[in-house]
Amino acid sequence: MENEQIQAQAEEASREASRADATWRANATSSSQTIQREQPKRISRAPAHLQDYITGENLIEEEEGDDQFLVLYTTTDDPVSYDEAVKDIKWRQAMDAEIQAIEKNNTWELVELPKGMKKIGVKWVFKTKLNERGEVDKYKARLVVKGYAQRQGIDYSEVFSPVARWDTIRMILSLAALRSWEVFQLDVKSAFLHGELKEVVHIEQPEGYIRKGEEQKAYRLRKALYGLKQAPRAWYSRIEDYFNGEGFEKCSYEHTLFIKKEGGSFLVVSLYVDDLIFTGNDIKLCREFKASMQSVFDMTDLGRMKYFLGVEVHQTDAGIFLCQEKYAGELLTRFGMGSCNAVNNPMVPGTKLSSQEKGEEVNNTEYKQLIGSLMYITTTRPDIMYVVSFLSRFMAAPKEGHLLAAKRILRYLKGTIDFGVFYKKGSDNILKGYTDSDFAGDLDGGKSTSGYVFMMGDGAVAWSSRKQPIVTLSTTEAEYVAATTCACHSIWMKEVLNSVEEDYCKCITVFCDNSSSIKLSKNPVLHGRTKHINVRFHFIRDLIKKGEVELVYCGTKEQIADIMTKPLKLEDFVKLRMLLGVQAKKALN
Repeated sequence: MENEQIQAQAEEASREASRADATWRANATSSSQTIQREQPKRISRAPAHLQDYITGENLIEEEEGDDQFLVLYTTTDDPVSYDEAVKDIKWRQAMDAEIQAIEKNNTWELVELPKGMKKIGVKWVFKTKLNERGEVDKYKARLVVKGYAQRQGIDYSEVFSPVARWDTIRMILSLAALRSWEVFQLDVKSAFLHGELKEVVHIEQPEGYIRKGEEQKAYRLRKALYGLKQAPRAWYSRIEDYFNGEGFEKCSYEHTLFIKKEGGSFLVVSLYVDDLIFTGNDIKLCREFKASMQSVFDMTDLGRMKYFLGVEVHQTDAGIFLCQEKYAGELLTRFGMGSCNAVNNPMVPGTKLSSQEKGEEVNNTEYKQLIGSLMYITTTRPDIMYVVSFLSRFMAAPKEGHLLAAKRILRYLKGTIDFGVFYKKGSDNILKGYTDSDFAGDLDGGKSTSGYVFMMGDGAVAWSSRKQPIVTLSTTEAEYVAATTCACHSIWMKEVLNSVEEDYCKCITVFCDNSSSIKLSKNPVLHGRTKHINVRFHFIRDLIKKGEVELVYCGTKEQIADIMTKPLKLEDFVKLRMLLGVQAKKALN
């Protein structure tokens, strides 16, 4: 009896222990879950290859019957296929407009595909066009030929077509500001459709516009379409014929610059593919040209020039101001630097970088995209020309130090986002150049850096910073090579300006801060130290003897081109930036 009671008590104790253990485990689990919930959630970043995409992570799930979330997530991304675009009426209308323009221009004819001939594929490309304020301008659908399928010698032969240099465009704008001329802009609708084709090219019928019962037929092109390798050349030939017929003269030194002179009046037109700008000293001549263009081509009159190839142009009573504020803002957002802290200069003075830099390698593609984007901003920002050109030397195998230096440029842009070049109305119209070099600044090969700046009035119109092609043995030789490069470019600029205005300048003054190189350019002195210099760099001597270039000494503190050769102290950098004509847009008000 006693044994049975003892056994029962033992079983009861065991059950109580089990219940206590279960209770403890439940409490422990609950406590652990509470602790886990209280821990901050780790923030994960998307991988590099997904930075240009929007994923479905972290989107709020809508509850059944709750309509407030139906418009929570919207996107302005352009469609990437016909099936996606055809669902939206605005893109259907854009495609209809493109087909109507093609047929109106008599671009093609539907024929039976000859035996042995291959038809080239086509695709739809969709793009939302924005204005300088970032607002939607229009929805554009473009029918593009898959030009990569073309065969050389069969589908095309010559493909080269010239485009305007930014140096030319800036010279025209500076001249217009100095002379108080207005600058106007025209856009040719579907420009490539006007180019006459010499080759026989067949393309397939575009998706969504295949004729019933004639599915096996193909379009034979009479005129060019976008995507064809020879399309730019065909369009240039067509517009060149038009200018010749209208009495324009093509500049021998810039094949996209056309000038028309009638007595004391003249008109200047600069062509960049299907965008063109024009100005002159006679507003009547400008109106006649605009009416003539609209009668021959399907044109969009954009009025006074204000947004050209991503560059914002502000024409005011004080002059003409160029900047890329919108593009710079997009660049900061694209590379995740929209909320970064600003700095006062693009590069720390004394910074030395090489291709053998220590540190981890970074994403090669992302670095190239960043440098390429920054290179385009130098169109209106000469103050970052040196550092961008310098960092472009390391695109083959960029390291972490190179990327940090590139991101510092973005931080500098953050604080100077509205800066640009200003061409003041009525200022001095003399073209003058500045040349400088940094001796043996390249740590990898010991080469020097050449830099030059050309000024018209108070604004820079041309600038360059690049590594010299040879290794120089002295500062004199490095300055001499840089001066020769500058002099060669000055001759081209002088001829372009003289074609616009006769006898604009006969001799260009180039300022150099090295007296030895100036002496070397005038006389063959120091022959023992300079006989190894390549003959082509002695070209400057001939220019000086002919009186086309004059090399003049200037002090280092007045040497504007110094900003193109090395990172400077903040005080010197700000001073030279101001001398370049670079200033904030708000300073115009």
